[in-house]
Amino acid sequence: MIFKILILLLIPAISFAHSLQNAFMHVNPTVVVLKIENKSLNTVKKMNKDVGSGVVISNDGKIMTASHLVHSADAIRVEFLNGEIIPARVLSSVSHADVALIQLEHLPKKIQVAPLGDSDKVLVGDDIFVIGAPYGYSHTVSKGIISARYKPGEIDSELSQTELLQTDAAINQGNSGGPMFNEKGEVIAIVSHIISHSGGNEGLGFAVTSNMAKKLLLEEKPVWSGVDGIIISKLAGVLNVPQPAGYLVQHVAQNSIAARMGIRGGSIPTKIYDSQFLLGGDIIIEILGMPIENSTDTFKPIRKKLSALKQGDIVTVKVLRSGKIITLSTDIREDY
Repeated sequence: MIFKILILLLIPAISFAHSLQNAFMHVNPTVVVLKIENKSLNTVKKMNKDVGSGVVISNDGKIMTASHLVHSADAIRVEFLNGEIIPARVLSSVSHADVALIQLEHLPKKIQVAPLGDSDKVLVGDDIFVIGAPYGYSHTVSKGIISARYKPGEIDSELSQTELLQTDAAINQGNSGGPMFNEKGEVIAIVSHIISHSGGNEGLGFAVTSNMAKKLLLEEKPVWSGVDGIIISKLAGVLNVPQPAGYLVQHVAQNSIAARMGIRGGSIPTKIYDSQFLLGGDIIIEILGMPIENSTDTFKPIRKKLSALKQGDIVTVKVLRSGKIITLSTDIREDY
């Protein structure tokens, strides 16, 4: 009798293990490894942007990944399961939600697309699995459950304005940008980050829901600035910023609209308290007439205004450079 009870208890676990194996084999070719180059990025900024993950979501070569991986990348190389490597460029990047869409420069010999699931149907306790490249070990799978889910505004973090799923599946450096799948092999989230005191997995992994990613990347007009920076408020006065807050530029991606405009990144490694960053770059104080504010929401209305611009329209940015306020501008082009 006890033996029968044990068998009944083990059946769900055996069933999930079998379905996980089948689902993994089916969707693994849709997962890619991203190799990022930041040619002028100073080593002070240790963000582990060199290797990450992504997932192919369309037959024409579009890939979803994490914004923090590619937002200020100078070059992106995409490696497929068969070892084929293809360059890619950023189409859209939403920093406040940590999701991005990149485009392959040409299609691989064979392309397989992952289906996007409806993340609204995901429940706490559901079984999931994650495929990525933790510490560079590509196409590694880990399984877990949905530990919690957070609507925009429910969690206090830099990603407070996006919808997140929390999981206990093993997530480490290199998993960022990779897909989280349900038992059916549908993408239900894009891996963002972990909260860890040790630097490794501690069962607190977060991913942006697929519905949020679809809304921001596929339903809205693509926007990519190519600027990576830090909102400063306490340091604003020390750096003579003529307003309560500014955006201290760290790096500017080559071939981005910011690079065409002439915005400059930082070059002087600095550490204040526990934060490391670069000084010497521009401090953005205004974009399209809208001042930078000390809020994670500051770029939402700016992004909306940018997305409304048409080809040929002019983008203006005011920056503080060497103690002087100057205005930079460029026109909107088809490939911006």
